Parts: sequence; structure tokens; C-alpha cells
Amino acid sequence: MFSTSEIGIDLGTANILIYSKSKGVVLNEPSVVAIDLNTKNVVAVGAEAKEMVGKTPQNIVPIRPLKDGVIADYDVTAQMLKAFLKKVSKKMGTSMRKPTVVVCTPSGSTSVERRAVHNAITSYGAKNVHLIEEPVAAAIGADLPVDEPIANVSVDIGGGTTEVGIISFGGVVSCQSIRTGGDKMDEEISNFIRKKYNILIGERTAENIKMEIGHADEEHIEESMDVRGRDMVSGLPKTVTVSSKEVHVALKESLEQILETIRSTLENCPPELSGDIVDHGIVLTGGGAILNGLRDWLSEEISVPVHVAPSPLESVAIGTGRSLKMITKLQKAAK
Repeated sequence: MFSTSEIGIDLGTANILIYSKSKGVVLNEPSVVAIDLNTKNVVAVGAEAKEMVGKTPQNIVPIRPLKDGVIADYDVTAQMLKAFLKKVSKKMGTSMRKPTVVVCTPSGSTSVERRAVHNAITSYGAKNVHLIEEPVAAAIGADLPVDEPIANVSVDIGGGTTEVGIISFGGVVSCQSIRTGGDKMDEEISNFIRKKYNILIGERTAENIKMEIGHADEEHIEESMDVRGRDMVSGLPKTVTVSSKEVHVALKESLEQILETIRSTLENCPPELSGDIVDHGIVLTGGGAILNGLRDWLSEEISVPVHVAPSPLESVAIGTGRSLKMITKLQKAAK
């Protein structure tokens, strides 16, 4: 049995992570579900379903039921959560009966979107469901002293959204959320390669390009990689060599939007807390935090220290799990 059946869920656009109070992160899988259109049954979830993207027959469709950090397809999300929680129970060799769940939501999400998340978790049979804002969860997971009266700035670059939050005394002082993240960057890379080389590439290829030779800083040692796709003119497979400088050009717009969001959030910071930001800087979390050269580029642009969280990909999940003991304090601060 889970220790007091308490779990935290990071309901991410790209990945879902489940954190157990006793075991740490017990599940980290892509937020993808493969559905059989004929029977409406779930064929596969997580990593198995992601492997199917772009490779399935017509009746099987891989779906990403979360878009921009919120639920786009309620029924599929509920089925996916059920499958993941079953998987966790099997892995732990225990059943989770009526767990207390903390789940994070984007700071810009509407009450309808929050209600959908709440209902999806409740439908599994959770005893209590607490919602926590993503910037707060990210800050807790990055080991920041969120309950102290000092400015803690977290920048969570996820798959669908980028959340920038200034947290002090357990609550959000100022925060902004934009629907630009890893997915948008992948899309920009696909569009760039289509326009420049007349080649169509899939989501996974674009993601691999970003991870291998994507750079935030224009001034970097140039790298290149071979990219395979479908020639739009002949319709045949074709390989081209893409350089990291080209990928930087494709990513530039998304990176500028993230930078602008950080700047405007810092501008809304009360003067009393601005001094703390100069001293302690900001912390990057989420998958986007590991983009090559991002930390140094941001530090140069905003002139404050920039740090990467100890486990950027897991920070939000860890934060949701850890926040259980301080949930009452966080809720008081939110009121």
C-alpha cells in the first residue's frame, strides 16, 4: 500500500509523472493513448503508444489528450489516468484504494479546465483531490524555500506551456503562462525544414533534432545531423543534413516569447522582492530547461543568475508530492 495513499500527479502535455510519498517518482511516461476507432478501446498508453505515432494502420490512432497543459479530450484522459494508475499499482505490488491526490494545473487555466482535471482524477476513485498551480509545484520540486517571505522565481518550460511564477510565503505573487513550449519548438523545426528543404518530417524526428542539435544561443560551436523525411516533390524518402545554426533560427521566435514572458513577470514583481531575485536568481524546470545553452543565454539577457533545477524533468511531480504536507498553508495563501 502507498504510504497513507498519497500521490502527486504532474499532468503534462508531453509526459505524465506520478510521485509516491514513499517511493519518489514511480511513473514517467508520454501522455499518449492509442485508440482503436472501430471498438473505441484503448490499445496502448504511454511509451508503447508513443512508439506508434506515425506508424499505425487507419483504425488505430495515437492521441495526445492533453493540449497546452489542459485536458482536450476528457474521456481519453480519464482512461489514460486509469491505465497509468493501474500500472503503478502493479509495479508497487499494491492497490491504491481511495488515494489523496495532488495534481498540478497551469496558472492560466480556467475554472472549467480545472474542474475537468478534478473530475478526471475523482472518476478513478480518489478520496481527496487538491489542485496546485504549476509554478508553485515546480518551485517546491526544485528545493526552493517557497514558504519563506523571499522571492522564489521558477520558470517551468513544459511541452504545451511555459509558466513563470514568483512565489513568496507559499503563494503566487506574480505569474504568467504562455502556450509556448517544447511542442511549439518541434512544430517550428518541422515548418522550417519543410520550407527550406521541401521535406516533411514527423513529430518525433523534430523532437530528436531539438534535443541533439538545438541551441538557445546563436554563438555556439556548429553541429549537424542527417535528417530523414519525405520529399514533397517526388514523394520519396530523402535525407538532408541540417545544421544547429539553422535549428537556432527555427527556435528563435519561441525562445524570444519565453524571454519576453520572464521579463514581463519580473517587471510585475514588488520592489521589496526584486532584491531577492538579483541575489538568488531564477530556477529553470521542465523538459525545455535542458535545451543546450538556454541557461547561459537567459542569464545574459535578463542579467540575473539562472540555475537549472536538480531534476528539471521531475520537478513538478516531486513538488506535487511534497506539497501534501504544506497544502493547507498553500490554500490559505491562495485565499
